[in-house]
Amino acid sequence: MLKTNEDRVVEFLLQCQPGPPRSKATWRVDHDGNPYILPGIGGITVNIEAGDPAFGWAGDHVEPGVSCTADTRKPFEHPNVSFQLYACAGNKAEVISGRMKGAAGCVIGHHGGSEHVIIDFPREAKKKMSYDDKIIVHAKGQGLALTDYPDIMLYNLDPRLLKEMKIEELGNGKLKVPVTTLIPAQCMGSGVGAAHVAKGDYDIMTSDPETVEKYKLDELRFGDFVVLMDHDNRYGRAFRQGAVSIGIIVHSDCRGAGHGPGVTTLMTCKTPLIEPVIDPQANITNLLEMGSTPEDD
Repeated sequence: MLKTNEDRVVEFLLQCQPGPPRSKATWRVDHDGNPYILPGIGGITVNIEAGDPAFGWAGDHVEPGVSCTADTRKPFEHPNVSFQLYACAGNKAEVISGRMKGAAGCVIGHHGGSEHVIIDFPREAKKKMSYDDKIIVHAKGQGLALTDYPDIMLYNLDPRLLKEMKIEELGNGKLKVPVTTLIPAQCMGSGVGAAHVAKGDYDIMTSDPETVEKYKLDELRFGDFVVLMDHDNRYGRAFRQGAVSIGIIVHSDCRGAGHGPGVTTLMTCKTPLIEPVIDPQANITNLLEMGSTPEDD
């Protein structure tokens, strides 16, 4: 079993609420010059959840599950910045008010730009939730480190999810990590150059059909673990030959130039210390209990 500093990782209780769907209320233009008006970021997305395809929806930047914020009026200010920083993939969440009080959910990751934390809840719970409901997130993960692998850095990763990722130790300071998809460096777009990866995401560009087909990008699902080749996410998002980063898919494909499915960073190293292995089952829904309704308890 991987040794970590889990016993020294701080756990916060963070409070949030669902964020209503957002729109610029005007035409947008895709990478081929076609205008469109489609559902996008935010909302209690009733019919889309972790494990569903990230492609094929009549939408753009669609966030599965429940898109949450600590303050709908100030997405780029306190307390929403802290909520973004400290909520991690795999964190447990619970509704504490409204008709679905007691419903349990699981954080998938966070989406930059919308400044939402994406929390998966059972579909029956989502149908009865409201935008006034309060949700508590058991935020634990930032600061988590691998004791025996100091050159592999962790971000946005709950210790309980790390334990379930079926990671193998290979010796010589290397780890084997299951992923569904290999993403070549040239596909990474919007979000490259960010100062750090402890909030937000960055996008896999899908404007080139041949690349999409070659790497089977159109088979990505929400909650999939993917490997970003030659991308160093230790101190921001940057291209570096030999670097390897592991992330999780948090939003759908997109139509705008430079955009596509969003990835929240979980693991990263500047040299090839992470060896990815393709596993179609490498999805958060296959590793954790994603939630329950009060009736299930």
